[in-house]
Amino acid sequence: MGHIFDVKLARLYEAWQKSPEGILFDRLSSKLIVRLLRPKKGERVLDIGCGTGNHLLLFNRLGLDVTGLDASPYMLDIAKSRLGNKASFKIGSAEDLPFEDNEFDVTTLIITLEFLDNPLAALSEAGRVTKNKVFIGVLNGLSLGCVSKKIYSLFSNSIFRETHLFTLWGLKGYVKKAYGNVPMEWGSIQIMPFFLKKYNKQIERLSLLESYPFGTFLGLSSTMTYTLKTENLIITKKLKKRAESLISSSPF
Repeated sequence: MGHIFDVKLARLYEAWQKSPEGILFDRLSSKLIVRLLRPKKGERVLDIGCGTGNHLLLFNRLGLDVTGLDASPYMLDIAKSRLGNKASFKIGSAEDLPFEDNEFDVTTLIITLEFLDNPLAALSEAGRVTKNKVFIGVLNGLSLGCVSKKIYSLFSNSIFRETHLFTLWGLKGYVKKAYGNVPMEWGSIQIMPFFLKKYNKQIERLSLLESYPFGTFLGLSSTMTYTLKTENLIITKKLKKRAESLISSSPF
């Protein structure tokens, strides 16, 4: 199942979201998520590892039918207090989802894989319950900002201590193992580490960085494809089956 946020970590995460860096991160990552998902009003979306509900709020504003799942009751309590009856909520594991096959049009895992023991199982489950698209958003192991936070967390009380960082190529590998050679689109956002934060505004204006594989946050959208497996019978078997069918249906 991986790491489940307790009260202390839930409050740390909420505090980071409300910080200037967290607000900037949310704004830029939300733009990237919408650009890659291109959601349609009325679609059913499941946010796996919904946390305190930031992305549920985003999807609700876009007119989607929203469901959030998290393993932490403390995170869900915060999300419920923010959304009320605007969303459905389930407590559960990303690796064993309590939903039917193809129940949702879109499924998202945004800063969720980082805290799981078995990311591949979580991706397989996400694909099982999804009709159209699965969106994955992760912190980049090749980003200067993420690496510096990971190092800093060794000497402080930080949620980054528990994270496993990903790379674009590693993430694509997981998606291929889970879904096969499905169509993929990706992008990134760049937030400078604290000692270079004065350059954030200049960096934000550089649209070319959306295709930069070393950005702070990587987003990857994969479109589900389905194949129909048929059994080819040789002609004599087909004729025999047809004859047997005619004999069994005869009134004599």
